[in-house]
Amino acid sequence: MPTVLRIGAYRVVVYPNDHRPAHVHVIGNGCEAAFNLNCPDGPPDPRENFGFALQELTEIQRDIQTNLVLLCIKWGEIHGQP
Repeated sequence: MPTVLRIGAYRVVVYPNDHRPAHVHVIGNGCEAAFNLNCPDGPPDPRENFGFALQELTEIQRDIQTNLVLLCIKWGEIHGQP
């Protein structure tokens, strides 16, 4: 699972054998969340959350939006166009 971005202590990954729609998984501190990217313009939507507090999830979502273009490109490099 390639790490495509780091947000503080969290890794943002794209699983090579994963499914559409374009999305990323954020992993760290024993927690994991998935966000649909809604490429190319967003906004990213939280799809699953296992353990992140609401405030953390909101901050992660903001950081994903800030890096949306990069994340959509990385998804495309791994899976083809989003």
